Amino acid sequence: MYIVLEYGYVGFWVIVTVLAIVAELISVSLTTIWFAFGGVMALLLSAVGAPFWLQIAGFLVISLLSLYFTRPWAIKHLNSKRGKSNLEELIGSAVQVTETIDNRRQTGKVLHKGMEWTARAARDGEVIEEGEEAYIVRIEGVKLMVSTTRAMQPQDQAQMMGE
Repeated sequence: MYIVLEYGYVGFWVIVTVLAIVAELISVSLTTIWFAFGGVMALLLSAVGAPFWLQIAGFLVISLLSLYFTRPWAIKHLNSKRGKSNLEELIGSAVQVTETIDNRRQTGKVLHKGMEWTARAARDGEVIEEGEEAYIVRIEGVKLMVSTTRAMQPQDQAQMMGE
C-alpha cells in the first residue's frame, strides 16, 4: 500500500505493460501489443502524478488508437513477408486432365503429382478434353480452375475475376 501511495500506480502499469508484451510474445498474433502501448502512456501519466481515472483513460485511448491505426498496417506488412502456402504454390503448375472438363456439365478431374483433383475450366465455355495438359490458374475451395494456356491474357484474367 505504501508503495502505491508513494509512487502512484507506476508499478501497476509496469506490470500491465510487461504482461501485455509477454502475452504478445506467446501468442504472436497482434492481439495484446496495443495494450502495452496504452500501459506505457498510463505509466507516464502515473509518473507525473495524474489521477487514476486519467491513467485509465490514457490507457484506453492509446490502446484503442494504436489498435485502430497501426494494426492494419502491421498485418499488411507482416503478411506480405510470409511465403506462399502449399495451395498457392500449385498455381501455374501443369496437370494432366483425367476426365473431360466441362463447366456446363459440371465435370472434370485432373491429376497433379499423383493426386486427383476436381477441376473446372477457368474460362467459361472452354472444354478441356481428357488426356490434354492444362495449367492451374487459381483455386476455388477444393476445385482447381485450369486453362490450356499457361499465361492468360488480361481480358481472360478480368473475366476470371468477374470484372
